[in-house]
This record gives sequence, C-alpha cells and structure tokens, in this order.
Amino acid sequence: MKRGFIFDLDGVIVDTAKYHYLAWKNLANQLGFDFTKEQNELFKGVSRKRCLEILLEIGNREATQEEFDTWMVEKNVDYLKYIEDMDASEILPDVPRVLEFLQENNIPIALGSASKNAQPIIEKVGLLHYFDAIVDGNNVTKAKPDPEVFLLAAAQLNVKPEDCVVFEDAVAGVQAANAAKMMSIGIGDKNVLAEAQLIFTDFTEISTNFIKNLIEK
Repeated sequence: MKRGFIFDLDGVIVDTAKYHYLAWKNLANQLGFDFTKEQNELFKGVSRKRCLEILLEIGNREATQEEFDTWMVEKNVDYLKYIEDMDASEILPDVPRVLEFLQENNIPIALGSASKNAQPIIEKVGLLHYFDAIVDGNNVTKAKPDPEVFLLAAAQLNVKPEDCVVFEDAVAGVQAANAAKMMSIGIGDKNVLAEAQLIFTDFTEISTNFIKNLIEK
C-alpha cells in the first residue's frame, strides 16, 4: 500500500492568512465599513468568490456583477503586493523537516489549496521541489468542503483517496478531507478543528516517528 500526503497551504505551510486579512480589510474600508480579525475566521479555506460574498454580507453592501468582478481583482492585486517579498522566513515551524523526511522515504507529496496563488508562493519560499503535484484554485470548480481538490491531488499522486493523509488548518478543509475518505490531521486549535481525526497545534508537535508510523500503516 502506498501512502500519499497532501498539505493545505495557508496556515499549514506558510501563514499568508495575515496578508489575505489585510487585503480584505483594505477593501472593506474602501467600501465604507470595517472588517475584524474575528470576522476573518469565516474566510479560512473558502474561495475568493465566496469570501467577497461574505464580506458584502458583513458590510450589508450589494454589488453589480461588474463591481463584484472589479473588487475581486482589486483584492487580489493588493494581496499580491503583500506576498511579493515572501521568502523562507515565512515557512511555519518544522514544515521543512516533515517534507524532507517524506521525500527521503519516497512518499508522494501534493499541495491541495483553494488559493490561486499557491504555486508562486511555494516557489518564493523555496519548497516547490518537495511537491509531486500541485492542485489549487486554478484547477478546481468546487470549493472546500467539497473534496474535489483533494481527490484531484490523490489522482495526480496515483494514490487511492483512502490511503491519503491531509494536513489542514480550516474547518472546511477538514470536512473536505473527511468527505474524500482521507485521514484528516488538523493543524491549529483543537476546539475549532474538532472534526479532524487528529489535531496538533503545529508541526513541532509531530514527531518523525509519528510520520513514520503513518507511512507504515
């Protein structure tokens, strides 16, 4: 049996959530209302289109299709300015150790992210060479919690969904992994990610022996 490992990007490998938040906050302010960090929690693992819909609901704003499309682009342009200078210092603790161990053991690794900017970010932080497949917002039509992104990643790795392990920091992502019949490992708050099969605060809590046991199961 071959195992495949699938990683979400934001909040798992790097913390770009802070840049998304700043870009959404800027747009909200431009539209005449505020957007808090607490409200930003609603955006975790959600597509850009759905995020804007939620933002407009928060601000009680309506938009024509033209305005909606323009604001989607404006937000992304703003976000891209923030991530332009990203480097390896943005990688979350112990992620390279885990990726290195998996690669050394010839375990197929995929990125499964809602972000349309996943590949450039992975390149900027110097981790691209670890990934055998990248499935992101450019490849899927259904957002998490739909399992499409993870099922596509499993197919590209040539691994059965039930033999895949997913690392996720968002409720929608955990639900997507569970829907795909994959092993879901939450990275973050155990109270928020209660639907995950296992939960760790971050990768510093995940030992090499634990990963080895996952591979050998």
